[in-house]
Amino acid sequence: MRDRWLLNLAILFGVIASGAASAQQQAGDLDWRPTVVSPAYHGEAPLIRLDEGHGGVPSLANRYAGFAALMRADGYRLDAAHERFDTPGALDGVAVLVITNPQPLDPAQASAFDAAEIEALARWVEGGGSLLLAADHAPHGAAAEALGARFGVTMGKGYAFQLADARVNATLTYPRQALADHPIIEGRNPGETVRTVRTFTGQSLKGPPGATVLIAMSSDAMEAPNLEALEEIARRLRAGEAPSAVVSELARPALPAQALAFDFGHGRVAVLGEAGMLTAQIVRFDDGRPPVRFGLNTEGHDDQQFALNLMHWLSRLAP
Repeated sequence: MRDRWLLNLAILFGVIASGAASAQQQAGDLDWRPTVVSPAYHGEAPLIRLDEGHGGVPSLANRYAGFAALMRADGYRLDAAHERFDTPGALDGVAVLVITNPQPLDPAQASAFDAAEIEALARWVEGGGSLLLAADHAPHGAAAEALGARFGVTMGKGYAFQLADARVNATLTYPRQALADHPIIEGRNPGETVRTVRTFTGQSLKGPPGATVLIAMSSDAMEAPNLEALEEIARRLRAGEAPSAVVSELARPALPAQALAFDFGHGRVAVLGEAGMLTAQIVRFDDGRPPVRFGLNTEGHDDQQFALNLMHWLSRLAP
C-alpha cells in the first residue's frame, strides 16, 4: 500500500518511477485559511454532509478540512455521515450530500455501496436532494461505478492523462474553452466566473443524455487502465520509444469529461472524476525537500471559485 501511495505522489509531481518520490506524509493543509469576500449565506444556511462512512480517506478534520473551511467561509453548515444511506432519517435536513473517493468496506466487493443504499440515494435525489460524487483515479472509479451507473454516469476507472513533450502529464489544466456555459462555470456575476480549472490526477467520465460536460477532456486525452500501465508508459517514453506506439498499446482514449452536472428527477447531481481539486493538501518529504501543496491551496487556477459555484448550484442558490 505504501509503494502504491508513493507512486501516486510520483505521478502527481511528474517524477514517475524516478525514485524521487520518497514522501513522508500526505495530509490536509490545516494552516490554509480561505477568504470569501461576499459569503453566500448569513445566519441559517443549507447543510452540506460529507460521507465518512464508506471506506475512503475523506474527513472534515483532515483531507477535507480545506473544503470545510472554504464552505464555512461561504456561510454553509457542515457535518459528517458515518451510517448507511438507507438508514431511516439518514439524509433528513441535508441540502447537499458529498461522497468522495469511496472504497468498499469488504475487500471481496467491488462496489462501496450495495443495491439498497444506491436505491435510497436515487430516491432521495429524485425527491429533491443534491448529490456531489467525486471519484478519483483507480481504484475509486470501480468503487463508485455502480452508484454512478444508477445516475447514468460511465466511469473510465483508470488514470486520465495527456502527453506533453513526450512525457506523461496527469495534472491537467483546463482553459475557459474547455469549460461549459453553465452556472457552475459562469457564477452569479462576472466576478464569480471560472476561467481556469486544474485537476490533480483523476479519471474520465461520460454522462447521461442531457448532462452538461462542465470540464471537457481534450481530444487527445488518454486513460491508462491502472497505475502499473501508467508507470510503464512513462518508463518507455523516457527510454525514447515512439509515444503513439506506447500509448496505443497501453492506454485507451479518455471519455469526454472530467466533470458533469445534470438534473435527476427533482434533484441535482454533479460528478467529478477528480477529488483533489476539492481539497487543500500538503505533502512533506523525509529527504529534506520543502513541502509541496496541491489543491485549493495552490495558485494558477480558479478551483476555489469552481468549488463555491458548484455548491451554489447544488444548494439551489444558482439556477
